[in-house]
Amino acid sequence: MSHLSADVLAHAKEVVALYPEPRSALIPLCHLAQQQDGWLRPEAMSEIADLVGVTAAEVRGTATFYDMLHTEPVGTYVVSVCTNIACLLGGALELLEHAESSLGIRAGGTTPDGVFTLEESECLADCDRTPCVQVNHRYVGGQTPGSFDQLLTGLRSGSLTDTVPPHGTLVRVRRRGGLAADRDAIVTERAAVAAAQAKRSTALAAAQAKAAKESTADAEKVADPDAATVAGPSPSSKSAPAPEPPGKPSGGAA
Repeated sequence: MSHLSADVLAHAKEVVALYPEPRSALIPLCHLAQQQDGWLRPEAMSEIADLVGVTAAEVRGTATFYDMLHTEPVGTYVVSVCTNIACLLGGALELLEHAESSLGIRAGGTTPDGVFTLEESECLADCDRTPCVQVNHRYVGGQTPGSFDQLLTGLRSGSLTDTVPPHGTLVRVRRRGGLAADRDAIVTERAAVAAAQAKRSTALAAAQAKAAKESTADAEKVADPDAATVAGPSPSSKSAPAPEPPGKPSGGAA
């Protein structure tokens, strides 16, 4: 029985069809599964593995490499506070301490009601508004302790749903349709690329064989120098003409 819902599974198959190789769809499918469950469940990773033709271990290994993918449960809202240098100078540590106090958890933890997960993050690339805060990968601007408490209130009440969807929703616009290029043209282009690669491989192999042959010949000459002959013009048997006596003009009598 499929862990992914019928709609998500159908969407996943559409995404796989967009790529020349099914395994190229691995990360997009992880985001789809995370959108359904809020995090990547083991059964979801196993199903993704079947869809793209890899092992569940490869899916997990890929997912654990990226901060945006979670292989353990997180809150409905993942609150990330940047503590890199620009934000640090703007009061990020003080804001993080305030967030921990307001939520009653330490960075890396989730509130008992499962609503909030708090993260300390590296640069979130919003350095002109410090300290930078994201909620579910949506920028919420530079925050102060007071504005942060207002942010939490808005998230709890649901008044910010249009701005910040539940965790896992990476995009809200569903892509429909496959590649815009004609499929026959794609097949022709791929065949041409394969032929060009084969031609380059053949030329490279020939060059390597020629180099190996020349190297062997050079090695044989070094090993048996007497066998090598040096071609050149035969020395002339005629002796050089004697110089004319001093005072006698060349070319005949005066």
